[in-house]
Amino acid sequence: MRRRAPRRSRRVTRSDLDTIYRKLSSHFGPMNWWPGDTPFEMIVGAILTQNTAWRNVVLAIRNLKEAGALSPRALRRLSEAKVARLIRPSGYFRVKARRLRSFIDFLFERHQGSLARMFRRPFPQLREELLGVSGIGPETADSILLYAGKMPSFVVDAYTRRVFGRHYFLGEDASYDETKSLFEENLPVDVPLYNEYHALIVNLGKDFCRPRPRCEGCPLEGLPHWTPPRQ
Repeated sequence: MRRRAPRRSRRVTRSDLDTIYRKLSSHFGPMNWWPGDTPFEMIVGAILTQNTAWRNVVLAIRNLKEAGALSPRALRRLSEAKVARLIRPSGYFRVKARRLRSFIDFLFERHQGSLARMFRRPFPQLREELLGVSGIGPETADSILLYAGKMPSFVVDAYTRRVFGRHYFLGEDASYDETKSLFEENLPVDVPLYNEYHALIVNLGKDFCRPRPRCEGCPLEGLPHWTPPRQ
């Protein structure tokens, strides 16, 4: 019988988050995330990375670059079928082609095709607008805001919930907004910090805090944590 994860038992503090950040930063070094040459490339990456590994996104973005399609106007001129063929390496390529089209339509209908104009919108209003675009959920919206728009919106993903759940800061049913608030209520409003912190968590999740965790050598090994039993 599988043992259930314990409920949240610790109240997170600024000191806790500072300690975790220092440990991760010391172990991994600077992340310099998110990869992308332009804000639009970062937005495309945020949409394509849903449900796939980043290496597959790199291949899809390379195809778009080689086709001269990595700008809002160039992508708008392509048919959805053509976009789907170009982004095939990212998986779910037909769905993602529709999502890219939905974002491009939004960008031109609401902001005359200008990312600069879009990012001049007040942060809370722009987040709500993005969440209204078909296929853009909270994680993708926050990635667009933080990485492409340099706006202070902490990004939450499965790694974040896994790491902070196993260290007793989150209940197993914690919502996206609850997890996001854990950081935004206890950290200074600082775009580079949000960027670096999220990237460090992603690396921790990939290297150590996997579904079957590798706790030995983990930079957070000395902190109280729960380890799921082997199946």
